[in-house]
Amino acid sequence: MAETVVEPKVEVALGTPWNVVVHNDPVNLMSYVTMVFQKVFGYSKQKAQQHMLEVHYKGRSIVWTGARERAEFYLQQLHGYLLLATLEKAE
Repeated sequence: MAETVVEPKVEVALGTPWNVVVHNDPVNLMSYVTMVFQKVFGYSKQKAQQHMLEVHYKGRSIVWTGARERAEFYLQQLHGYLLLATLEKAE
């Protein structure tokens, strides 16, 4: 009689995408935020401005979605430019 091996279920969150979210703040100029998005993400001026306006008018913008390690890297860069940014699991 063969023995059945039952493997425990392990939830792997490595493949779960993460959002980098930039929040509105009363300190940074809109032109500065646009420049940061261009430098950090390589966005065109138009795309960077779209995200900046979303931050300004809606209070937040998901500026990037992907692997957690890369998201944490972007988060660190945004904090280096003194932007208010967080990570959240993508839905």
